[in-house]
Amino acid sequence: MSNKRKQKLPAEQEFHEELERLRQQDQHPVPPGWRMSPVAVETFVQGDDALGIARKFICPPGVIKRIVVALCTNRGALLVGEPGTAKSWLSELITAAVSGDSSLIIQGGAVSNISQLLYTWNEAIVRDRGPCVEALVPSPMLRGMQQGRFVRFEEIARCPQPLQDSVLALLSDRVITIPELEGEGGVIYASEGFNVIATSNSVDEGVNRMSAALKRRMNFETIQPINRLGDELDVVVRETDKLNRKGGIDVRLPPEITEMLVTVFHELRTGQSLSGRSTDRLAGAAMSTAEAVNVAHAVCVNAFYYSDGVVTPESLMHFILGSALKDHPEDRRRLQHYFDTEIAERPGSHWQSLYAHRDLI
Repeated sequence: MSNKRKQKLPAEQEFHEELERLRQQDQHPVPPGWRMSPVAVETFVQGDDALGIARKFICPPGVIKRIVVALCTNRGALLVGEPGTAKSWLSELITAAVSGDSSLIIQGGAVSNISQLLYTWNEAIVRDRGPCVEALVPSPMLRGMQQGRFVRFEEIARCPQPLQDSVLALLSDRVITIPELEGEGGVIYASEGFNVIATSNSVDEGVNRMSAALKRRMNFETIQPINRLGDELDVVVRETDKLNRKGGIDVRLPPEITEMLVTVFHELRTGQSLSGRSTDRLAGAAMSTAEAVNVAHAVCVNAFYYSDGVVTPESLMHFILGSALKDHPEDRRRLQHYFDTEIAERPGSHWQSLYAHRDLI
């Protein structure tokens, strides 16, 4: 399929030129099985203006380095955080840089037995020839071990604890035994470059709790929401423009609309206004940076198709409500209180225009 028809390109394709430039200029030691050095991987994620490498992830100093160093070991890395903190995006970026292929993904909520984690069989071949290497259907985990690539394990805490512990056994032993196969074909050793980078939602763990052994034995890194409003504004503008270009939406959010959107999300997420006053946090909505990008894009889509490209505070309010009010009835009261105590007092016609539509809550 042509890249023009794909809704989303994997990081290794979207940033192919940057990755190749970094590989060619990389003068640092490269771990076995990796495509570039840890220094180059960190540069790819955090950017370097001098090299023409865009910044792709915002976090406190040292976070990316700790994760990359952890992945140089046999322990793997576990990224934990609230919804919308871009844990999956970070794992995709690192995997694209290290392995050149971020497509080996396991979804924790879809794994309920060991065969889904490791391998299954092609029943037609088994009936005809019995268990053999050709009948083996490897999982992304097994392919990662065979090919020496990173495996991304999304929402690992959503699969049963015995399967979580099985991942630890794979990381420790670096081998899978297939009892149905005899001889060397029944033992698969991990190739250099194999490792696991997992993510887990710290707010909604689902049916299963995270294995205590997993917490102890994988390198644990908490991914925090973006703290600085200016950084969050930059992310929302950049990602919204990217989504608009991909969808053919010839609309750009006015700066004052972007400021209001990001400020409202930031304050409702942190429970504190920019002036330092405490505000109500919403119980049923994450109000994350990723959600702010979705709202910004929806506002632009609405303007493009329904309002001749004009973005209004009223349309912004509609989409903020769609994101903020989920299944907690008390959140409506909290949001009303926030608008009455914070937004009503903000100077500027754009803030007053937003407050004028408070009756929509």
